[in-house]
Amino acid sequence: MNFGDHSLWQWLAMAEHELLLFAAIFFLVGALDEFMMDGVWAWLRLTGRARSRRISRAGLTSRPLSGHAAILIPAWREANVIGHTIAHALDAWPQSNFTIYVGIYRNDPDSLAAAAKGAGADPRVRLVVHGEDGPTTKADCLNRLYLAMEEDERRTGRPARLVLLQDAEDMVDPATLGLVDGAMDRAEFVQLPVVPIAQPSSRWIGSHYCEEFAESHSKAMVVRDALGASLPAAGVGCAFERDILRQMARERGQEAPFAIESLTEDYELGMRIRAAGGRSRFLRVRGEDGTLIATRAMFPARIDQAVRQKARWIHGIAFQGWDRLGWGGGLGEYWMRLRDRRGPLSAIVLFCGYLVIIIAAIGMVLGQIGVEREWMRDPVLVTLIWANVVSFLWRALLRFAFTAREYGVIEGLRAVLRIPVANVIAILAGRRALFAYVRTLGGQKPTWDKTEHDVHPAALANSKEARA
Repeated sequence: MNFGDHSLWQWLAMAEHELLLFAAIFFLVGALDEFMMDGVWAWLRLTGRARSRRISRAGLTSRPLSGHAAILIPAWREANVIGHTIAHALDAWPQSNFTIYVGIYRNDPDSLAAAAKGAGADPRVRLVVHGEDGPTTKADCLNRLYLAMEEDERRTGRPARLVLLQDAEDMVDPATLGLVDGAMDRAEFVQLPVVPIAQPSSRWIGSHYCEEFAESHSKAMVVRDALGASLPAAGVGCAFERDILRQMARERGQEAPFAIESLTEDYELGMRIRAAGGRSRFLRVRGEDGTLIATRAMFPARIDQAVRQKARWIHGIAFQGWDRLGWGGGLGEYWMRLRDRRGPLSAIVLFCGYLVIIIAAIGMVLGQIGVEREWMRDPVLVTLIWANVVSFLWRALLRFAFTAREYGVIEGLRAVLRIPVANVIAILAGRRALFAYVRTLGGQKPTWDKTEHDVHPAALANSKEARA
C-alpha cells in the first residue's frame, strides 16, 4: 500500500519517530523540572528545614482556642456522608468556641435530614439552607455560609478569629483546631496536609491519590513554603484569618470572598492572599505517634468520577488560573505557577507517549508475520530515550519512598504499579478539561461538577474495628 512516494510502513515509521522525539523531549523537560524540585527539597532536608516537627495531639486538643472558629462545609447531595462528617468533627473537637456551618440547598432534603441527624442538638452546628436550588457552584455555597457567619457575628457581637474549610466527606484530625489557632499569630492562611484513604475495594483508582498527595504534600508544598511562593488552598484543612477574608471580599467588590466564576475557588483564594501581601504557611506536623496531623478523605473509586474531579482541577487551575491570576511574582512564583498549569501539556505528552507504544506494538506484530518495517536511526533520540528511562526509574523510586513513608511498603509498591493508571486518568482528564474550557469561552457558566461520595472514612474505620 503506497501513499505518494512512501509505503504505509514508512509513514508508520516516520510517525513513530516524530511522536517519540516529541514525547522524549517534553518528558525530559518535565524530568528536569522535577529534579530541580528534588534538589531544593533535599537541601531543605539536609538543613533541617523540611523536617516535620512532633507535638502532642492531646495537648493541642485539650487547649482552649484563643478565639472563635468558624468551620464552613458546603454540601450538595451528600446524604451518605454529611452526617458522619458532622458527628465525627463534634466528637474529635472538644472545644466549645467553634461553629460548624453546613450549607444545604433547599432542593436537597435528604442531605438536610442527614446533617440534622449528625448534628443532633449540639449548639456548635448551624445548618444553613441555601435560598436557591442546587447545584450552583461550590464557591456560591461557601459565600452563603460566609454571610451566615457574618450574621452571627453581628447578632452575638462575637467575631470569628479564623475560618476553616472542610468538605462534606472529610475526617478531621483532633489536633486541627488547636494547631491552626496557634498558627494564626504568624500567618493569614495556613494549609494542613491532605491524606487520602487507601481503599481496599479500589486499589487502582481510589487509592492512586495516595501517592500523589504523599509526594505533593511531603515535597512540593514544603518547597513552595520555603521559597515564599504563594500556596494553593486545597479546600480542606485550610484556615484563614478572619480579616484577610474580609479584605479579599472588598478587593472583589463583593460581600463574600469566594469567586463563584472559578471552579477552583480555594486554589485561587490561596494565591490571591499571597498576592495581597498575606502570609501563608504549610504546616506539616506529626503527632507523638508519628502520624500526620492532616485531613483524611475518601477519593473517587471509579474512573469516570476520578476523571471528572481531575478535569475540574485542570480546568480551574491551568486554564482559569492563567486567565484569572496571570503570572505575577518573582522567579520562584513563576516556577510554581508554571508547574500548576502544566496539566494540559502533560496530558498531550502522555497521550503521545502511549501512542508510540501502540505503534511500536503494531510494528512488532508486523515483524513477527514477516513484514519489514523501517526504523529511522537517530543517535540523539536514543540518548533522549535512555535519559528518560533513568529519570522514570528515579521518579518511580521517589514515588515508592514517599508513599511507603505514609502507607507502608506494600502500598508503596502498588504506587509504582499504579503509574500507568494515573497516566491514563490524566490523559482523559486533560481532554475533558479542554472541552469544558472551550465551552466556557462560548458563554457556558461553570457549575458544581462534584464528586459523588458513598462511604465516609470514619464509617469505614468503624466497620474495620467491628470486624476485628
